[in-house]
Amino acid sequence: MTLFTIDHANRALPLVRRIVEDVVQEHRRWQEAIAELDLLGSAVAPEFPDPRLAALERRIQQIASDIDGYQAELEQLGAQLKDRRVGLVDFPSEMDGRQVLLCWRLGEPSVQFWHEVDSGFASRQPLSPTLVG
Repeated sequence: MTLFTIDHANRALPLVRRIVEDVVQEHRRWQEAIAELDLLGSAVAPEFPDPRLAALERRIQQIASDIDGYQAELEQLGAQLKDRRVGLVDFPSEMDGRQVLLCWRLGEPSVQFWHEVDSGFASRQPLSPTLVG
C-alpha cells in the first residue's frame, strides 16, 4: 500500500481531481438513468415490454462500468474513493507512527484534513500547520 505524505497527496491532486470530476459527473448521470428506469418501468405493462427499458439498462451498466474504471485508476494511484456522489477521496498516510487517512473532497483547493483509519469524513480534522509546512 502506498503511503502519502501531505506533499505527495497534493502533487497527485491535479490528476485525482480530474478523475474525481468524471466520477461525480458520471455518478449523477447514473442516478438520473436509474430514476428514468424506475419511472419507465412503473409505466410499462408486463405484457407489452418497452424496448427502451433494455437500452436504458445497457446504458446504466455502461455508466457503472465507466465509474468502476475511474475508481480503478484512483486505486492504481494509491488513493481511495470513499463517496462517488460528492467526490470524497482518502490518501493512506502515517502520522506519529500510526496509519491515518488524509482526506480531500472535490472542490477543496488542497489536502487539508485527516482522520483515523477507523473513522470517516464526519471525524476529519484540519492538518496542523507544522505537518503541512
